Amino acid sequence: MDARLNYFADPTAAKALKHFMAAGMAIKSAPLPAATQELVALRVSQINGCAFCVDMHTKEATEAGETPVRLHLVAVWREATVFTEAERAALELAEQGTRVADAAEGVSDAVWARAAEHYDEEQLTALVLLISFMNAANRMNILTQQPAGDYVAGQFRLEGAK
Repeated sequence: MDARLNYFADPTAAKALKHFMAAGMAIKSAPLPAATQELVALRVSQINGCAFCVDMHTKEATEAGETPVRLHLVAVWREATVFTEAERAALELAEQGTRVADAAEGVSDAVWARAAEHYDEEQLTALVLLISFMNAANRMNILTQQPAGDYVAGQFRLEGAK
C-alpha cells in the first residue's frame, strides 16, 4: 500500500507539520507519565482505526519498557487487571474524548472527576492536549492512507529530545 500523499515532499505540509510535531513534542515533555501517554495514544489510535499510529505507539511503548501483555490488553482495558486506577481513568477520558460524536454528552462529569482524582491540572491539560493531538494525527494518516509496519521507534524524535 502506498500513501496518497507524501507529507515530507510537500512544502506546505512540511511547514505545517514542523509546528504540529513541535506541539507533539511539547505534550510528550509534559509531567504526565510516559507509559500513560503511550497507552492513551495507542487507545485513541485503535478507536480511530489508524494503523500507522497503532504501529508507532506500540513500538514507542515497547522501547520505553511497556510489557507486551499490557499493550495487548489496551483495547479491552476495562476487563484487564494490569492497569492502575490512574491509567484506567486516563483511558476512559481518552475514549470519551475520542468518541464525542457517539455520545450526546461528550465527556461526562463522572469521567472527568475520575481523571481529576489521579491527575493535577497540568497533567489533565496534557491529557486533553494529547487526546486532541492524537485524534488530529489519526485523521491526517487515515485520510492519506499512511501504511503501517515500517515505523522504527524514535524516528520522529527531534535531536536532544527523549
